[in-house]
Amino acid sequence: MRTSCSIWSPPAFRRWVLLPGLLLLGLVGPVFAITMANDPSGYRELRWGMSLGDVSDLIVAQENTHTTDYTFKDRPPAYADIPVDSVLLSTVDAQFARVTIRYSGAQTHKQVLQYLERTYGAIERLPGQMMRGLNQQYTWRGPDTEISLTYEANRDRGFIFIESRSLAPRFQDRIPNTGD
Repeated sequence: MRTSCSIWSPPAFRRWVLLPGLLLLGLVGPVFAITMANDPSGYRELRWGMSLGDVSDLIVAQENTHTTDYTFKDRPPAYADIPVDSVLLSTVDAQFARVTIRYSGAQTHKQVLQYLERTYGAIERLPGQMMRGLNQQYTWRGPDTEISLTYEANRDRGFIFIESRSLAPRFQDRIPNTGD
């Protein structure tokens, strides 16, 4: 007597559908969205939406029609007292909307991640979850602020974007549609 084996039978389904799907998920770096514990509503003493033109600690790094980028003058770049490669504060239509932080090194990444978890909320670590990989991405979302961290292990560099949730989308609105 011969029995037919359908792909929908439980053993075949696990073998042909679930197993490849789980293997594919293992190739993707972890992406986490964490509800932010303490929304900073800005960066340091600077609040979202304020003008940065009159802040004496800042100098203009680059200026365009709708955006202006600032750096701190007379201060080495640091985030939470951790030395980093650069800290850039950006405005859109003269309103403070984004901070971009670049850093390098696995040790710096570890320090930055520990600070973010301690300050804005711990990453939920599930059994079997991989916390290392070629690309790591984490996001903390609050009512006013979104903080995104990306670390590229193969290039040994990381990026932190601290953004106003209401103003940062305007950066995209200001990009001209010249794809004709």
